[in-house]
Amino acid sequence: MKLAYWMYAGPAHIGTLRVASSFKNVHAIMHAPLGDDYFNVMRSMLERERDFTPVTASIVDRHVLARGSQEKVVENISRKDKEEEPDLILLTPTCTSSILQEDLQNFVERASLNCQSDVILADVNHYRVNELQAADRTLEQIVRFYLDKSKNQSVQTQNKTLKPSANIIGIFTLGFHNQHDCRELKRLLTDLNIQINEIIPEGGSVQNLKNLPKAWFNLVPYREIGLMTALYLEKNFNMPYVSTTPMGIIDTAVCIREICQTIQQVALTLQNQNSKDQSFENHLPFGGVENYIDRQTRFVSQAAWFSRSIDCQNLTGKKTVIFGDATHAAYITKILAREMGLRVSCAGTYCKHDADWFREQVQGFCDDVIISDDHTQVGDLIAKLEPSAIFGTQMERHIGKRLDIPCGVISAPVHIQNFPLGYRPFLGYEGTNQIADLVYNSFTLGMEDHLLEIFNGHDTKEVITKSLSTESGLNWTQQAQKELNNVPGFVRGKVKRNVEKYARQQKITNITIDIMYAAKEANS
Repeated sequence: MKLAYWMYAGPAHIGTLRVASSFKNVHAIMHAPLGDDYFNVMRSMLERERDFTPVTASIVDRHVLARGSQEKVVENISRKDKEEEPDLILLTPTCTSSILQEDLQNFVERASLNCQSDVILADVNHYRVNELQAADRTLEQIVRFYLDKSKNQSVQTQNKTLKPSANIIGIFTLGFHNQHDCRELKRLLTDLNIQINEIIPEGGSVQNLKNLPKAWFNLVPYREIGLMTALYLEKNFNMPYVSTTPMGIIDTAVCIREICQTIQQVALTLQNQNSKDQSFENHLPFGGVENYIDRQTRFVSQAAWFSRSIDCQNLTGKKTVIFGDATHAAYITKILAREMGLRVSCAGTYCKHDADWFREQVQGFCDDVIISDDHTQVGDLIAKLEPSAIFGTQMERHIGKRLDIPCGVISAPVHIQNFPLGYRPFLGYEGTNQIADLVYNSFTLGMEDHLLEIFNGHDTKEVITKSLSTESGLNWTQQAQKELNNVPGFVRGKVKRNVEKYARQQKITNITIDIMYAAKEANS
């Protein structure tokens, strides 16, 4: 545990609350101090929800600290059961409840005796997992609970749908462009003549979880949430899953081929098992899968054409730094390096639990890899590399502002501006267009450079140091500072860093105009 004023992934209970509030008619209760209920405001603001967030805080106050919760948590569960009549009440532990060593499972068992709703305790270790890991675990726990419940009640059916169908697992609230991605995935599956069986957790009902085994396969678009559920369904119901994210032209085609191969394998198995009873349909897109991929690549996605245009070729070889969650950072790295010809100086993720997969995915597509959840380390690396553009989270956007380096946001954590009202998917063929626009518009373009030089740039007369977390320890004379201010604004920061780098190499602490010219000659 450490004190931090910025976290890429929040505490475990935030992940649990995100999953619970994604389902319909599910209410979450967290046992926490008053300040921990900021999730309600955050979700309502970012998702622009018209309804109240279904989360209640069972407040840990001075009385609880003095004599324990006693009946408080049980009473809150019973009250919400009567007021809201939810299908499920999920009690969410927090770091505070763990410190107090409250027996939350006992509260759940006692409350269940008088509640019409199902009541379960989120089974996550708040000292060992972060927000994303807790979300993945909570979703799997809820799915397991309801499938076991339907099995015990003998209402579970494993009969497959007659036509190919899929479950989309991992779309949930506060996800980066998740709603837009979900719409694009549904369009993609419809084009492939695949029905949508269930989408969980966003907008799904826990009462329909018993229908998950009816689908032919599961599609998991993000590694951060859904993989544990897919693995559980594969192990217990023999359901295959596709986890290749359809992001970028190449990987979208790979995902489509994997889906069609999976459909063909399932269709063959079902025909052998049910040859006399049922006739399972296996319709491929008109003209075949490869023709579909070709048509989409040439006529729906403009990214392939754009990558061969003079505009994109002007970006060839430009240095970039990419940082975000494992899924988005890995696939954006491959898109920039493989499809657009940019140089990825460093790719990184804050998902330390998925470091091995990330390194495997970006191997050969970037110069270096960073696995860290320390934003100061990421910021200092960006300042050192001086890329032409950054693609990261909102934190990297703030870092870019301080360094005067443009940044495109490609991953959570995000702010309100990353919840656009318009259609902005990152997945599928329409997603390739959005990514190409984001990449191109994130760079300072040639004509923009020219105009900035003519009009002296966005001249704030401010310059930055090489490191974001330490002082430079160098003194600029008044004449040298005046000369530096005469440098066009869009390159002033880079000039200052080059001069200071030269001064450090020469062990000079007092920078004069002569030192500035000497540094210029050394770098020319």
